[in-house]
Amino acid sequence: MVNLRPTYRGQAGLRASLHTLGCRLNQYETQVIREKLEVLGYQIVPFGEPADLGIINTCTVTRQADAKCRAEIRKFIRANPKAITVVVGCYSQMGYKEVSSIDGVDVIIGNQDKLNVLNYLPAEKAEVPIIVRDRINRSDFEISFVGDRPFPYRANLKIQDGCDFVCSFCIIPQARGRSRSRDFTNLMEEAHAMVDRGVREVILTGVNIGTYGNQDRGFLDVVDALNEIPGLDRIRISSIEPTTIEEDLFLRMSDSGHALLPYLHIPLQSGSDAVLADMKRRYTLKEYLAFLDHAQSQVPGLCIGTDILVGYPTESEVHFEETCQTFLNGPFAYCHVFTFSEREGTRAARYPAKEQVPMEERHRRSAQLRRLSAKKRHDYYQTHLDSVVEVLFEDPAEGLWPGYSGNYIRVVVDSPEPLRNQLARVKLNRVSADFVEGALVDVL
Repeated sequence: MVNLRPTYRGQAGLRASLHTLGCRLNQYETQVIREKLEVLGYQIVPFGEPADLGIINTCTVTRQADAKCRAEIRKFIRANPKAITVVVGCYSQMGYKEVSSIDGVDVIIGNQDKLNVLNYLPAEKAEVPIIVRDRINRSDFEISFVGDRPFPYRANLKIQDGCDFVCSFCIIPQARGRSRSRDFTNLMEEAHAMVDRGVREVILTGVNIGTYGNQDRGFLDVVDALNEIPGLDRIRISSIEPTTIEEDLFLRMSDSGHALLPYLHIPLQSGSDAVLADMKRRYTLKEYLAFLDHAQSQVPGLCIGTDILVGYPTESEVHFEETCQTFLNGPFAYCHVFTFSEREGTRAARYPAKEQVPMEERHRRSAQLRRLSAKKRHDYYQTHLDSVVEVLFEDPAEGLWPGYSGNYIRVVVDSPEPLRNQLARVKLNRVSADFVEGALVDVL
């Protein structure tokens, strides 16, 4: 019988280290776990420093992600051989056998129970890992949030989890389950708590957030309810599927009195209709581009980013060139590039070897598209020079104050004024690397 730590006993003096791999949703969930540990009295230390407890929140979107997870787990164990090592999240859900083979891992928890990690902490190192990998519940959910530590300026707010779309390349429906939504009252309670603790911008986060539905409330109801919270200056949408966006969302974005920012990150995945069909995406290229044109016509200054998957089994060189041209000619500010990776249990993994793109070629295409993305981002920044934008500033770095404009331009200014968590107007002067140098006009 494994001796578990009493769930709510104070742990003053014990040091805990947390590490997040993967998406914004994982970042949110790690933050929830962190605050629960702080309430128990744990001292949170940076990953890499000596610790009594390590929690690694994992990703499994590609084989490379799996390998990186294993490397980070081993890294923590080598540095802290006597520490309790806990692995949670998507790789724990799908690759628990591989995780359990790593010497020194004590607890493996899938996505259903990852936020209840404190219930499974052993009092001492385990000879055999505790594995908690229950079937993922399809019901809507609540999140128990705690803590009174001041939040940073921008905070992720989880509103939804899972996905019903089941694209042929994607393992997420298996790793996180089918689509379900957060209790509306519960998420609003956390949003109010965030603002009370200093948050000025929330980023709506989930797997397929446009499918939100709870208590007869949809995604637009969440946006409008957040807009009514005093002190919440900005609402930003994370990645959202184009087929889930309602027309009225553009009215909010174009309304200067609404907190919703003029920014959309809309996955494309491929610029070839043939590949899109094989991927089981829910739009044609013509439909997707028409949607972007309409969005731009409705929202002045709209920033559009996208995801592109490179090296899908049926993607020929011609298909890839179509994707490159679609990206270059489209109204995109940047793209996130993902290299296709076979995931067991997905339709795309069943293609015969002769139809698979060689890994070397996948990497070549990915590198080419990333170069195009860097150029597009630079050009996007250039078009905004000499304009004045509102920026929410973060912590200083190397004597400069960084932050983001509403339309997602990374801005830095040199100012003697303390600007942390301040909204200010900034004149954009010069593109430098992956940000724009600006001059402070005034603080709002």
